[in-house]
Amino acid sequence: MTDRYANGVTTSLVEPTNGCAASEKAGDGEEKIVLKRKLTLINGVAIIVGTIIGSGIFIAPTGVFFYTESVGSSLLIWLTCGILSTIGALCYAELGTCITRSGGDYAYLLVSFGPLVGFLRLWIALLIIRPTTQTIVALTFAHYAVKPFFPECDPPQNAVKLLAAICLTLLTTINCLSVKVSMKVQDVFTVGKLLALIMIILAGLYYMATGELDNFSNPWEGIYTTRNIGYAFYSGLFAFGGWNYLNFVTEELQDPYKNLPRAIWIAMPLVTGIYVLVNLAYFAVVNKPEMLSSLAVAVTFGNRVFGPLAFMVPIFVALSTFGGVNGVLFTSARLFATGAQEGHLPKFFQLFHVKQQTPIPSLIFTCLMSLLMLLTDNVYQLINYFSSVLWLSVVASIAGMLWLRHKRPDLPRPIKVHIALPIIFMVSCVTLVLLPNLEEPQNLLIGIGITLAGIPFYYAFIAWKNKPKCYGRLSNSVVEICRAIFNTTIIESNEAIN
Repeated sequence: MTDRYANGVTTSLVEPTNGCAASEKAGDGEEKIVLKRKLTLINGVAIIVGTIIGSGIFIAPTGVFFYTESVGSSLLIWLTCGILSTIGALCYAELGTCITRSGGDYAYLLVSFGPLVGFLRLWIALLIIRPTTQTIVALTFAHYAVKPFFPECDPPQNAVKLLAAICLTLLTTINCLSVKVSMKVQDVFTVGKLLALIMIILAGLYYMATGELDNFSNPWEGIYTTRNIGYAFYSGLFAFGGWNYLNFVTEELQDPYKNLPRAIWIAMPLVTGIYVLVNLAYFAVVNKPEMLSSLAVAVTFGNRVFGPLAFMVPIFVALSTFGGVNGVLFTSARLFATGAQEGHLPKFFQLFHVKQQTPIPSLIFTCLMSLLMLLTDNVYQLINYFSSVLWLSVVASIAGMLWLRHKRPDLPRPIKVHIALPIIFMVSCVTLVLLPNLEEPQNLLIGIGITLAGIPFYYAFIAWKNKPKCYGRLSNSVVEICRAIFNTTIIESNEAIN
């Protein structure tokens, strides 16, 4: 069969006999091991839905309402966040079918603006975005899992952190053992979380049908400062985080030109509708003081509505966030592996298990970085901390898409969105970044500082070609140790970045 590179060149792929890898016939007649496309359309939808619906819908409602204190404004923000995320996902569909290489934002910035900008995106993903995201979801899982044992008070922080660490370690082990098993976990837990949310929606609609509408009086009364509106959007958009994660594994997606946009069109309206209805249900049942005081708002909802069956709610929420951690881990490891293939990370990130094709060293490193983030107690502080940098990097990727239209008009574009969509998206994102940082710029300044700190690392370890021989020997030694311990080999990409 044939596969197309980002620049239109075609190569011949030889189907494997063991179902694990493919051998690509290179131009010089040699063969190299490449990743096989194992992910179906259903897997793609499950990755998007399963990654988006993780911790966000169970902690962000409190965050959005905390900053607005308005039912009407909160619901409007949730709807706007869904529309904005869908626009972003459609723009990424053009990028993902134009540059069918795993790595998402990193790959797009690398093609658009060169190796330095691409490396800086990889740098902040390594240090800020991915570890923070995984830690937030794991902490939410742990909080809900422990909450039934502490019905009258908040769970001990040490117990929550310990369980979050166990969750990260267990899922890292599963992802190391098998792609198929990790996808089964994703599929099963995606179904579980949808059932939990449908249960909440139906209970909320029944509650409203009985005439319980007191919480909807004066729906637009609230707080309307630029800082608070900005932070409210941060919490809402955090709950939609994951809309672009399928772009990080396009090399493993079957027929990405068709299945990537299809997965987006199925997943994004589904998630947006669910989120708005879930928040409507929350507001129908949970009053203002309870909403502001409870991190585990779904537990408060369940105690009010389900009576003796209320214990089911934290169980379903824990299952939901467990699947969310799995989705983030799965895509994070592929991102770092892609960076290593381009020479922007140490070679050991490029190692995959010989038979299972799992990036074991990359997964372990991702887990360790997330465990370090557990030192932070405040979930909302984590969200505000990484949101500015995340959305600036997304804006840069969309700007890269527009630049590629001018710079590389010859690139194949199976999907080409109207020019208005990326412009609307970029203006909205820049506005959201600026709103809270006009009053509290420290989070943005810290993020920019960490990003710029990657420049000397780039020139010292990437751009510098005549490094001392000891550097190469050390790198090769680490690779050989990982090969011996984990039974791994270097797997090449089946897509080119040009």
